[in-house]
Amino acid sequence: MSETASLGRTYFESIYVAAEDPWSFASSAYEAEKYDRSLSVLRSRYVRALEIGCSIGVFTQRLAARCDELVALDISAQAVLRARDRCAGLEHVHVARAEFPAQCPDGQFDLITCCEVGYYWSDADLAAARDRIAGALVTGGDLLLVHFLPKVDDYVRDGDDVHEAFLADARFRRVDRARAERYRLDLLRRC
Repeated sequence: MSETASLGRTYFESIYVAAEDPWSFASSAYEAEKYDRSLSVLRSRYVRALEIGCSIGVFTQRLAARCDELVALDISAQAVLRARDRCAGLEHVHVARAEFPAQCPDGQFDLITCCEVGYYWSDADLAAARDRIAGALVTGGDLLLVHFLPKVDDYVRDGDDVHEAFLADARFRRVDRARAERYRLDLLRRC
């Protein structure tokens, strides 16, 4: 039996070619509430943060106010262009195309956000992502996980599976959590 492969660059490029804001990040009240809740569990300031899966940069722009430096990654070149436009003028924000976990920026971070991306990864990529994140996060640093809960046929797994995989890893401990009808949030700290 072969493992389900991660959803790759071609999948996401086709989504961003079809729509400017495919998940309505900029206009949805649901997304705005989720971003508000996410920011509410974070510390007031971070030295260096990594956002995995920045999409068109809506949360990136909001998160930037809390960071001395923010590195935002997305697998889609189209999404990266839109995020760069949205964050133009924020010199401390660096948006790059990368296929995480295979590609990860150098250095350490005191905040890593992994939101709405973990369910696209195969088992091997989810395990590699956990290792990359644990290696890049300073001791005492925060990991924000937020994922959609309803089952989506295209996705490799559901949001609960992603969070449970990180919670089962002794390198992390949960410090805050929230569960809404359609999403789950866990704030973990690197041990």
